[in-house]
Amino acid sequence: MDRDRAERKGRTILLESIRPDSRNTDVDGTGELKAGSHVPGLDGLRGVAALYVVLFHCWLLAFPGFPRNSGPFWLGWLMYGRLAVVFFLVLSGFSLALSPARNGWHQGGVARFLRRRARRILPPYWAALVLSVAVAHFVVRASHHGPPDYRTVAVYGLVLQDVFTARTPNGAFWSIAVEAELYLLFPVLLLVRRRLGAAVLVSGVTLLVVARGVLAGNASPVEGDNWLAPNLVPVFVAGLVGAGVVVAREKVRRLPWHWLAALAIVPVLALIAVKGSVWTVHHYFWVDLAVAPAMAMFLAGIATGRPAFLLRFLATRPMRRLGDFSYSLYLIHLPIVMIVVRRIAPDHVSAGLPTFCFTVVVGLPASVLSAWLFSEVFEMPFKRKRDAQAA
Repeated sequence: MDRDRAERKGRTILLESIRPDSRNTDVDGTGELKAGSHVPGLDGLRGVAALYVVLFHCWLLAFPGFPRNSGPFWLGWLMYGRLAVVFFLVLSGFSLALSPARNGWHQGGVARFLRRRARRILPPYWAALVLSVAVAHFVVRASHHGPPDYRTVAVYGLVLQDVFTARTPNGAFWSIAVEAELYLLFPVLLLVRRRLGAAVLVSGVTLLVVARGVLAGNASPVEGDNWLAPNLVPVFVAGLVGAGVVVAREKVRRLPWHWLAALAIVPVLALIAVKGSVWTVHHYFWVDLAVAPAMAMFLAGIATGRPAFLLRFLATRPMRRLGDFSYSLYLIHLPIVMIVVRRIAPDHVSAGLPTFCFTVVVGLPASVLSAWLFSEVFEMPFKRKRDAQAA
């Protein structure tokens, strides 16, 4: 009884913290939350997603033959790193839309929003680019097409890798360009949400993308290394629209969003299990669209305090701290994992499962520690400055 009362009290406090209020001062005029004005649990989710991406790359480099699973069947759940990136995009749309949702879906100054996004994203990205180019050139190649060249520096330095093809210095960088393009589109999406409503925004964006998919050969577009942003706009929009739950009527906020998310994800997981990894990877265009609603509803559940046990875990200090430098972890982990797998592991263990285990034991903590140090130099100073200006 006492435990139930404590959970209800904690949920009530959370709901009060996100309830719309005419005196709300969380909006800083750029469409972002001010320092300290965030939904508990989101930072922890970023950390979990980044950690999964690291494990995915440990698996990917240890077992050849992707998208075929050449490793133990019980590690098959690590094969779907793309879905973690999709979750990042849903979470990005959700987080960026929280303040506009509390402010009548008004963002404030577009130019200021874009400047603040650039200051938040670009300095650590450019530092990680220098590191990745150095590793790819002098230690271990990140591309089958050869070491990075001047085109690599130009394309990736301008964050244009989703538009132009160049030798990659870091296989994780593709999503940075996608997210940058979505930031540019964000003010337009907010305008549609404000003027025409959530249903028009979701249906309009999704129908355009679905039409492209249906008209493609075999009704499944073949995705390359770039031009992925148009396919992923509905994913970002799902998060944006999901943020509206925090300002919805009490009846809507009390819906069991976490259970609705579970119901929505079960058919997708069943399809993946039945069809297998090869089919799934070749049909990510459709799988991304299928998982986005469940991810958005899951975030709505977290934002409204459910499930309470998961929220308590995500709000622990280690998870919040991991979430703080999750962006740095995403940016620099792959060169570190590649060095461990291709330069260190062959001298100590055999290929396959021993290499994977060695990489998890050595490469995972090395990535986390390096990311924390990297963030203290290249990420946190800009983040703290931004928060101080918004306070």
